[in-house]
Amino acid sequence: MRTFIQKLGKSMMGPLSIIVAAGLLLGITTILTNASLVGEAFASAAGVQVVVGAVSALVGKVFGLLPILFAISVATGMVKEDKEIAGFAVVICFVLFHVMLNYMLGLNGITAENTAIDYLTSHGSTTLEAYQINAAYDTQLGIFTYRMGIFGGIVAGLWTAFIHNKFHTQKLPVAFSFFAGNRFVPIMIILTVPFVAIVSYFVWPFFSMLIDGLGTVISKSGPFGLFLYGFAERLLIPTGLHHVLNQLIRFTPVGGTAMIDGTVVSGALNIFQAELVAKNMDMNVFHQATRFLTQGTHPFMMFGLPGACYAMYKTAYAKEQPKVRGMLLASALTSFATGITEPIEFSFIFISPILWVFHAFMAGMSFLIMSLLQVGVGNAGGGFVDLFIFGILQGTYTKWYFCVILGIVYFFAYFFVFKYVIEKKNLKTPGRDVEDSGDDVLQVEASELGTTILKAIGGKENIRDIDNCISRLRLILNDTSVVDEAALKTTGSLGIIRINENNIQVVYGPKVEEATHALKQAAGTYK
Repeated sequence: MRTFIQKLGKSMMGPLSIIVAAGLLLGITTILTNASLVGEAFASAAGVQVVVGAVSALVGKVFGLLPILFAISVATGMVKEDKEIAGFAVVICFVLFHVMLNYMLGLNGITAENTAIDYLTSHGSTTLEAYQINAAYDTQLGIFTYRMGIFGGIVAGLWTAFIHNKFHTQKLPVAFSFFAGNRFVPIMIILTVPFVAIVSYFVWPFFSMLIDGLGTVISKSGPFGLFLYGFAERLLIPTGLHHVLNQLIRFTPVGGTAMIDGTVVSGALNIFQAELVAKNMDMNVFHQATRFLTQGTHPFMMFGLPGACYAMYKTAYAKEQPKVRGMLLASALTSFATGITEPIEFSFIFISPILWVFHAFMAGMSFLIMSLLQVGVGNAGGGFVDLFIFGILQGTYTKWYFCVILGIVYFFAYFFVFKYVIEKKNLKTPGRDVEDSGDDVLQVEASELGTTILKAIGGKENIRDIDNCISRLRLILNDTSVVDEAALKTTGSLGIIRINENNIQVVYGPKVEEATHALKQAAGTYK
């Protein structure tokens, strides 16, 4: 079950890169229309308005397509092979799923017309009641349906993956052989997805109430709820399950629901992006969204973890310091600039539960403090790029400077705590164990990267599946006991996580795409 959830979490990362890029474009356009920064003449210029309008329209459409983007990402991420077929089949599944929901709603007299706010208020509903009823429904690709958001996409993606994995090699009698194999997958989806939709029609209202209730609990927990989120998000890093938690917060009512320019928007990141281009920004809504976003990560990603790197460097044996300096500096700069933290985290979380819990605690406190200070820096990165575009360049209303002030405090807190614990417990952090001293290990040539990894994990015959997330090579093997960790270190591995007897994750940090590509080529599975 844990393996399934981990793979699901990874598969949902696909749309995130698109969303982050779209968010950066949106952030830049808001700077161009900020008269206090660029001047009234420039901000109101016709050319600027055209560019801003075009970007806003494009980004808005991207966010409107999130459900089907998640459907495609989940389907292609969860199938074992022939991913392009799954990508085709899931579009059919998504459309038919919502067509059937539309039909079921119509049978019960529920239409787009009689759930419109104007219609409801003119037929005796209060404004609040009208908004509540209207918020339960949505239009996907022109189809009136339940407002399921990304969950509708996830359902379609999972069902497609299930059907694909079960039937993509299906053989049929000779007379029907044309429909065998991959062609059989869309056929089975057409036959089965109506039943999935019927079940969803009855189940979704209860599930929606559960999600809304969870969102209400978090919102009413105030600062403590934010602390729990930050604490749990970091604590889940080794398992990969933090991806699932983040997506719930960013794209579902768990992260909040707001009415923006007459449209119901759910999810912290969705609300933040919508507020950036809103006709009249509601700062209360804005802060409610950003409290779950990058403002809570900047202090420990940009300052705290680099402080931990400096502590590990200072506590390394004198003869080893020159060898680990480059590795630790690169990891610190990566965390500072981009918010990719796992190369640092995996250097200590498995050897010191104390430092792991301390790190998670500080993350929770960061989210709490940023919210109490009414900081308003959003997006989904966490490094300097996000702080610069969505904080510094937006103006002082974001209160970005508190991220820096608290960050400086975090740098010294992490440095002294890490230095004390490492020396007190004699932890084998980089440079304190000759075998783990980074540059002391001979690195393989780039041309030999794939073959070296392949040999280290037991050869092609030991591989069931090759995948990766933003920083880890994820492998399903027949036997993980044969994995040569020392050999993997020569390929640039920063650590290894053994999930169970069949699942292993190799931490490569920003180089994970290169390692995955090389391994797939060496194993002959690259497509």
